[in-house]
Amino acid sequence: MPFADLHGIRLHYADRGTGHPALLLVHGWGGAAGVWDPVPLSGFRVVAVDLRGHGRSSAPAHGYRPVDLAGDLARLAARLRLGPVVAVGHSMGAQVVTALAVEHPDAVRSLVVVDPAYGADEREQATFGERLAQLRAEGATAAVRQLGALPPEVQHQILETPGHVLAECYAGMYTDPGAFGAREPAEAYLRRRRCPVLCVRSLAEPARWEAAIPGHPGSRMVVWPGTGHFLHLERPAAFADLLAGWSAGG
Repeated sequence: MPFADLHGIRLHYADRGTGHPALLLVHGWGGAAGVWDPVPLSGFRVVAVDLRGHGRSSAPAHGYRPVDLAGDLARLAARLRLGPVVAVGHSMGAQVVTALAVEHPDAVRSLVVVDPAYGADEREQATFGERLAQLRAEGATAAVRQLGALPPEVQHQILETPGHVLAECYAGMYTDPGAFGAREPAEAYLRRRRCPVLCVRSLAEPARWEAAIPGHPGSRMVVWPGTGHFLHLERPAAFADLLAGWSAGG
């Protein structure tokens, strides 16, 4: 798996397959590119990235807002000459690809956001400060505790992630100026997406909330009842079929 040196950040990524459009796969908080391996994708060029601070990519002290991470991806896409991509992001990765589409619209053909980490309701917003304090004090131990039951490979990835990365990413998503993790700022930021968006969620209520936000007329909402936060790992073949159909027609 190769590396790309981009403005002082070294990104580790996998690049396999051929076809158009390219799929850019972006993992969630504390994850790594390998989390997508169970999803059987074929017929496309697939690029899966370790975001800065994650996996084998470099871990600077700062620069973990979604817009910062999206900037890394825009530079990588340009370096690899991917053309406008179908950008696929899970959880925090959904915030990152949303920022990519908003801040670098020419880099994105369409989005797939999987159980996005934006749209926190008032009850969750009330926990932001305490959770961030725990992350700064305990790092990955606090992250695993906060997330609850996890697929073993995901828990391993989180425990390998530096504590400052987890804390800074959390702050970038939810508490830093410009964060759009809570519902009100998310509604404003999501309105700025101009490309088609496929949103896949496990719960109906946040799906209804996001579906009500004006967006591209070609966008689509899919709800998979009975799945958890890592729904693409629970139903990898079904997710691959959904992604392939969307990418071929988007």
